Amino acid sequence: MNGQVMRRAAALPSRLCALGLLAGLTATGAAAQESCSATVSLLHEACIDQTEADHGVARANCLNLRSASSRQDCRDDAVKADGKARAECVAQRDWRQASCAAIGEQRYDPKIDPKRFDTDFHHLSHPNPYFPLGIGKRWEFRGGDELNTVEVTDETKLIEGVTCIVLRDLVYLKGRLHEATDDWFAAAKDGTSWYFGEEVKNYENFKGDMPRRPELTSVSGSFKHGRDGDKGGIILPATPTVGQIYREEFSLANAEDLAEVLSTSYAYGAGGELDEFVPAALVQRMCAAGDCVVTKNYSLLEPGVLTRKYYALDLGFFLETIVGVGIDVQLTNCNFDPRCVGLPRP
Repeated sequence: MNGQVMRRAAALPSRLCALGLLAGLTATGAAAQESCSATVSLLHEACIDQTEADHGVARANCLNLRSASSRQDCRDDAVKADGKARAECVAQRDWRQASCAAIGEQRYDPKIDPKRFDTDFHHLSHPNPYFPLGIGKRWEFRGGDELNTVEVTDETKLIEGVTCIVLRDLVYLKGRLHEATDDWFAAAKDGTSWYFGEEVKNYENFKGDMPRRPELTSVSGSFKHGRDGDKGGIILPATPTVGQIYREEFSLANAEDLAEVLSTSYAYGAGGELDEFVPAALVQRMCAAGDCVVTKNYSLLEPGVLTRKYYALDLGFFLETIVGVGIDVQLTNCNFDPRCVGLPRP
């Protein structure tokens, strides 16, 4: 759920339709059949409108600089930024449109019945073995200069009648708090793990501050099922099947992640391209029985960026790689599984 996200366009038109991704959802009528493509067009319009608004604000700021040379430099920078933003709008439009061929044109409007979800996370009906939500479980990930800790708290949040467990996700950059997120997950009684939103707080640290405390700079990426048209999605199906495509989150122009199941029986050395950038020692330990799940993940806000996520039975997510680039993050410790003892560092 981390990663670069585009600032949500203000006051998106209420007529924006949802993208259809979950099996079993149907739509009727010509408008429904073109919902995905229509959504793409409307989001492109909103993106261009936001770009124009940002450019106007930038020019207004330039107007209030004291020297003529500074004003001209500022205007030049504003023109360049405007051109880059417009190009990003076009790239997002094309990326979204290409996704319609895979996910279909139907609307995305999952029916959420609270009766289908567990309320007691101490006694789940069918715990998802690839996305464990046991209270007190903790994972530690590392990648680059970042340390990422994730813990299942004993806190719950009621969202549209559904009881969600709170996972506290903290990211430290060079030892200082960089991002603090509360993720809200729901456990369906059939074993499907749902994602109902997140409260994101992004921080920066500045030299010279006394005392030096993390400064809140953004809440970008936050969303909540049922608020402002936002809808939850599936983080991991109860029984993943190869080729299955599903939406993880639905917050237009803010958080739009999709996933496709690539393998449900992955083992190192037999995965072809799935072995790309994979640390052999780590995967051989996690996937010794050839039972790991691998997904392809991508955001409709980040054209061309594809990642692969690896899940181990009874342990959960343990590795993410960026296709064609390298390792993003990998598990380095956990507090509930002997496989986590002495894990290699990236």
